[in-house]
Amino acid sequence: MDRPQLPLNALRAFEVASRHLNLTRAAIELCVTQAALSHQIRGLEERLGVTLFRRVPRGLVLTEEGIMLAPVLTRIFDEMSGALDRFSSGHYHETINLGVVSSFATEWLIPRIEDFQRLHPSVDLRIHTNNNRVDLAGEGLDLAIRFGDGSWHGVAATRLMSGAMMLVCSPETAGRLRRIEDLPSIPLLRSYRASEWERWFASQGLPAPLLRGPVFDSSLAIAEMAARSYGAGLVPVVLFAPWLQNGRLVRPFDTVLAAGDYWLTRLHASPETAGQAAFREWLTAACAEDESGAI
Repeated sequence: MDRPQLPLNALRAFEVASRHLNLTRAAIELCVTQAALSHQIRGLEERLGVTLFRRVPRGLVLTEEGIMLAPVLTRIFDEMSGALDRFSSGHYHETINLGVVSSFATEWLIPRIEDFQRLHPSVDLRIHTNNNRVDLAGEGLDLAIRFGDGSWHGVAATRLMSGAMMLVCSPETAGRLRRIEDLPSIPLLRSYRASEWERWFASQGLPAPLLRGPVFDSSLAIAEMAARSYGAGLVPVVLFAPWLQNGRLVRPFDTVLAAGDYWLTRLHASPETAGQAAFREWLTAACAEDESGAI
């Protein structure tokens, strides 16, 4: 059917009625009379040559044809509504649904969001934190900041900065660590990435001790436990450098473990929008500036 011939009023009447399955409530939503609504739906049925509803004692029931048509129209009208909602005060606004690994969100992104919003007031970020397990398509995300090697199937990845790990503990705990061989005498805080301690000790030519205790899915939790003198942990240098500067944490040893990088990702199948490009450019520049002086 040619676009100029689309019966938009009738399609809208059917879509609303298909959600309510009640002509009275549908007419109220559209601010029309029930008779006018029924007329629109009958006209659409005649035009299509099908029956879209069956009347039952408690209201309406969609026919097979109605079941096929209703979700298509609902999606289209929702998309139209969403596009129009982006215009406010005479300006176009773009919303970006951004997934972020929680430690990166709290320790790096959140303190800098104000700078991005000042530069790009027409882009609204909706931040969804996670523990680095993310499904862009399944969670309806436009972009995701994640930790790893940058190799994810079907994903375009832009490197942001190093995720190299440093060993940290409280000043009190550091007083008990004169050499690396003293580490097994204190709790070693474990990440869900089980091989990190093994690799850290291997870089020193030592076997890793038997690890016990809780396992954390967040570097922020590990840093907090270490600051409370519970033990020592491995956390990203670029994220927790401020904790060293304010004295909450110290580095008893200088060894750095190359564990991965932080990446901005999006689905290959989703073209980059203007707002997403603006965010990527701002993010990569800010990360490069921080990384240069962190390690």
